[in-house]
Amino acid sequence: MDRLPCAFCEIPRSERDSSLVFEDEVSAAFLDRRPLFPGHSIVIPKQHFETLADLPSDLVGPLFASVQLLSRAVVAAMKAEGSFVAINNRISQSVPHLHVHVVPRRKGDGLKGFFWPRQSYRNEEERESVREAIRRAVLEEKESNR
Repeated sequence: MDRLPCAFCEIPRSERDSSLVFEDEVSAAFLDRRPLFPGHSIVIPKQHFETLADLPSDLVGPLFASVQLLSRAVVAAMKAEGSFVAINNRISQSVPHLHVHVVPRRKGDGLKGFFWPRQSYRNEEERESVREAIRRAVLEEKESNR
């Protein structure tokens, strides 16, 4: 049985436009199109797995090493006080491909419970500026951990 086309599978194959901030052999990360706050990023395994439960155990470590890297980079790039890292499994999963949200946080940012208003970037320049800041922070994080 053929799998339906997956928007997230298309990103690492460069078949879909995205604001890519990081990529390695196992994972890719890009800015969320409807961010909670600027810098809100999505980390995916390059292979298609629908949920965390479907991810083979030998990929858990490499995927979450990328999530850890991105959580540090997003905080640094956005000068945030912390981050929120979350996975939806099927319910509220807008794309049926395992993905991890990395959201920069600040005290008093208004994020409460699970009813979060989404914000758009003001323009493409803001999106690109945020993308470049995170990309630089990823490189700095990788260099500091050598």
